[in-house]
Amino acid sequence: MLKMALFFLVISIIAGLFGFGGISSAAAGMAKILFFIAIVLFVVFLVIALLAGRSLTR
Repeated sequence: MLKMALFFLVISIIAGLFGFGGISSAAAGMAKILFFIAIVLFVVFLVIALLAGRSLTR
């Protein structure tokens, strides 16, 4: 998912350089959404892993 966010970020930068403002802002918005989804998933899986590790040690 972070690869897709990076892809949309690069598309946004390239579109911005060529003057395509609408495409640039849309790609930047998609990159931002995908980045935050990836961060939320990371935190959720981190908590699950910590809880699973704690239950194995008991």
